[in-house]
Amino acid sequence: MQKYLPEGKLINTTENKYFTSSATNLIKAAEADLILEGIAETCDTEHNLIVSLPFGKALIPRTEGAIGIEDGTTRDIALLSRVGKPIAFKVLSVCRDGTSEYVAVLSRRAAQQDAFAHYIDTLENGSVVPAKVTHLESFGCFVDLACGIPSLIPIDAISVSRISHPSDRFYNGQDIFVIIKSVSGNRICLSHKELLGTWEENAAKFKMGETVGGIVRTVEKYGIFIELTPNLAGLAELYPGAKVGQSASVYIKALIPDKMKVKLSVVDLFDSPKRPSKEIEYFITEGKVNYWKYSTPRSEKLIESYF
Repeated sequence: MQKYLPEGKLINTTENKYFTSSATNLIKAAEADLILEGIAETCDTEHNLIVSLPFGKALIPRTEGAIGIEDGTTRDIALLSRVGKPIAFKVLSVCRDGTSEYVAVLSRRAAQQDAFAHYIDTLENGSVVPAKVTHLESFGCFVDLACGIPSLIPIDAISVSRISHPSDRFYNGQDIFVIIKSVSGNRICLSHKELLGTWEENAAKFKMGETVGGIVRTVEKYGIFIELTPNLAGLAELYPGAKVGQSASVYIKALIPDKMKVKLSVVDLFDSPKRPSKEIEYFITEGKVNYWKYSTPRSEKLIESYF
């Protein structure tokens, strides 16, 4: 069973159901040093997590709730926010005599330490890995790489097309791919835009003369920037009542590779749901990236990334 996955990926597996089904099987899991999952049912007044297992309730003491809780580098909101959600853990002990209120004592911190030692620390800058969106802030998107280990994608690393907030691109619980930018101690910085294709790769999806859908990203005095894909936007003339976030029907007047420009004409603008309507299309989902160049060969504007 693959250990090092974002929380929620193990809970419904056959292996997880087996090892959490009884005290005897939980002891086997402890002996095999397995990472399992259960539902965090409650966070008590002392910020201990109570985990619901098929045969009873188990305890994750506060300091075992996450790396950094004990020394204060991780805030207790990291524990409170897990209530009602799957949570990864290792088994520290199992009570077999029925004298305890809890059937077992668990540690999420131990699962995270294991994930760091045998997974995160083996990754290199440029490694492409799966992740799960957990929290959106104005400055970026937090994701779970494994066992609830938080990592950040800064907003300017989400896509080439500018967005006003990460919620323009992601939603909580979304499965995505990320690229490792740096790992320093327990701090992991990620990028995302390099996985969404170059200008040429994105422009190849469209043809001059087509009418396609897009999203208004910025409204300037000289025109409207409309996103066609996360890594491709074009400029259209001003249109009455245009607002950021609106959906658009646009006519493609020209694709100009040398200048990396797309000229558009607005056919119609209309309001649309806030949540991203489509799953992200990735050009890269595995392996390692050392260098990425978004720009076209003759473009004077250079957009590139080194890892």
